[in-house]
Amino acid sequence: MRFQTLNEWLSWQETLHPSEMELGLTRIQLVFQRLQPQPPPFKLITVAGTNGKGSTVAMLEAIYLAAGYRVASYTSPHLLRYNERIRLNGEEVDDETLVQAFARVDENRADVSLTYFEFGTLAALDIFYRQQPDIVILEVGLGGRLDAVNILAADVSLVTNVALDHTDWLGEDREQIALEKAGVYRPGRAAIFNETDVPASLMEYAKQKGIELLLTGRDYRCISGPNQWSFDGPYGSYHALPEPVLVGEFQRQNACGCLMAVSCLKDTLPLSVTNIRTGLLAARNPGRMQMIIGSPLQILDVAHNPHAAIALAKTLQQQPALGRTRAVVAMLKDKDRLAVLAAMQSQVDAWYVASLDLPRGGSAEELSQYISELQQQAPCQKYETVAKAYAAAYNDSAAEDRVVVFGSFHTVAEVMALQDNSAF
Repeated sequence: MRFQTLNEWLSWQETLHPSEMELGLTRIQLVFQRLQPQPPPFKLITVAGTNGKGSTVAMLEAIYLAAGYRVASYTSPHLLRYNERIRLNGEEVDDETLVQAFARVDENRADVSLTYFEFGTLAALDIFYRQQPDIVILEVGLGGRLDAVNILAADVSLVTNVALDHTDWLGEDREQIALEKAGVYRPGRAAIFNETDVPASLMEYAKQKGIELLLTGRDYRCISGPNQWSFDGPYGSYHALPEPVLVGEFQRQNACGCLMAVSCLKDTLPLSVTNIRTGLLAARNPGRMQMIIGSPLQILDVAHNPHAAIALAKTLQQQPALGRTRAVVAMLKDKDRLAVLAAMQSQVDAWYVASLDLPRGGSAEELSQYISELQQQAPCQKYETVAKAYAAAYNDSAAEDRVVVFGSFHTVAEVMALQDNSAF
């Protein structure tokens, strides 16, 4: 075995490939065929989309766990621990399981170079093949067509929505991005699109490939009721459903997509309405509209593109603070920072902007300049680190204020680490 500890393996993987990211399936398929040449011994759901993937995976996982099935999931990126990415029956895998999987990937790759994400994806799939759960839920890392998780043809492929993000890799407009995400669909397999505004390119792709799309608002829908809602789809209905415990008006639509997905598998993995109700109330997705109750209230959200920022702002508007809203924000420089800040500006009374000390990290000075362009009257303070910005926002807050942390997984992770260390 090349290394003995998880940290050693991860540090080495970061240097293994010439570039941090390289879309394409040729290299990873070659290694996977050596590693696990047999068809999957489990049912598989793949979740793609610009936003809402993590929440969708969390709800699917919770629903199947409530029904007593053996469930595995793979998500990215992680916030505090790499182990968060791979879960078995709701629990993170331990270091030893990961180390052994990494060793098997390394042994089978020979001289094939793999990116950090490809290496981890192969390890996750190897673990799942060995554990043989009833259902595996995979979150696409980037795009869909050329993403590492797309080496397996899913029984159900769900695209949550399509918005502008990762334009350098996926295309400059929504139609191009939709085409990349549609690549997770397969002929003869369930294919779901969970947004009412359907890109023409996605529809044309499905037509050319002979894929029968299941569309929200046409083939399935959620029906509102007083303090509850119902799902109606082509394979059945579920009534008297609670609002998802995950915060945000948009979570009902995410749940609607989940119910369409589980309906597609109901013959082999049957569920009761009680399982679904329990799952909707049990799902957890740290770092997404995560509320830390206290004085002041703290809200952590990884929103880092305009679509996600608009959703965050709407949720904040629907749940107004008694006092002031203080925003702690740091972002990667390849994100549409001006549009994200513009989406949030109506809900922010004071800005605390920070730099991210990463190769792709943006600076506090740049964020400050973008805020100036918005000609907003809210004061803006600049800090070298997220920790310093957060400390200032927290210390400036009165009991009735709230501190909202957003802009990047890195930003939220830094604050979560402070929480774990009881810094505040």
